[in-house]
Amino acid sequence: MSHCRICSVALALVAAGCAAAAAADQAPPRPRLVTHESLVDELMRPAELPEGDPLAMFAYVLRALPERVKVYPTENYYYFSFMYKKVRYAGNMRLDAMDRDQGKVHFAYYEDLAEWKDESPVTHVVLDMTQGVAVEKLDRLLYRISYGDKTVVFALNDLSAVKPPPGAIGPDEKYIGPIFDDSAIRFFLVYNTKLKIFHYLLDETAPVADQFSPAASTDRILIGKRTGFAFYRDQRLPRKILIGVFEGNARVNNYLDGPFDQLPDNFIEGDTLRDIILEVDPSLKGRIDRLGGSPDGTERFLISPYMMYRDEAELLIFERCATDAKLDAGLYHACFVVDAEAQDGQPRAVSHKVPIHKHRERAGALNH
Repeated sequence: MSHCRICSVALALVAAGCAAAAAADQAPPRPRLVTHESLVDELMRPAELPEGDPLAMFAYVLRALPERVKVYPTENYYYFSFMYKKVRYAGNMRLDAMDRDQGKVHFAYYEDLAEWKDESPVTHVVLDMTQGVAVEKLDRLLYRISYGDKTVVFALNDLSAVKPPPGAIGPDEKYIGPIFDDSAIRFFLVYNTKLKIFHYLLDETAPVADQFSPAASTDRILIGKRTGFAFYRDQRLPRKILIGVFEGNARVNNYLDGPFDQLPDNFIEGDTLRDIILEVDPSLKGRIDRLGGSPDGTERFLISPYMMYRDEAELLIFERCATDAKLDAGLYHACFVVDAEAQDGQPRAVSHKVPIHKHRERAGALNH
């Protein structure tokens, strides 16, 4: 073989190797593997925590974080969990839209909830410079939290450019804002001014973090394989309306308990939400802030128009309502709202009842 031929072959092999390396670099990353062994090792590892000292616990969590974190949920909770004394604990740091610019951060932790046991006490504190905790605003949705020798930048989820696609919002509806739920599912929160009801619409303008299977009896109802969220494919508009959340997840208040606790706080303009809530319940005038919270910050107006279901068959009530030939056409979208307080669990279009809207705990103590 000539010297030139040898050089050509060598160059070809190098080029092939480079191409293979480039292809490997461009290949999508593989899922992170979690082993049972690692879970058991963490459970059995001896550890000590100052669980009775909230400020020391805050320091423990802050020091365990990297220098910058992303806060995905739109009510600005940064969730965490850890194993201690053979029990799983859960908690969160929260940069509440109502007081973060006053230099405050909410911090909560507790034994994680489970259906087979009673709820454990929750430790919840609001920290600021009076405890040596500094909360500094760096930009509209960027904050720095410092305590002792540890500093972490919290980047809140900027969905300000996210809008529903053309045709997804009806003529009688107002778009309130975008939601990133702790389930990693995105929604659009809308309000029907004529029927005085709310809907959570699936945001499909970005990849949806779930796969869906049709219900056995109708392909109008789609159920998430990961989340258990149930949606109805609207027959009048190109959209999917949240109609159900699996009851077991709601009972233990986990990441799949529904979007009622992840409203679009950072993107609600002025008094838009308060004005809407007062349309629904005028008795709350003077008793709620612009985000629907009570003056002491312990409660918040509940927007939960969907069903808590155990069995897929329970969801068929929405299909029966939506396809009822006797239904007043103007009540169609009321078919996808149930009154959380009603005993019969009927859609509003069937029951014709004025819903009772209760408040939910706002402090974040039970938000996972």
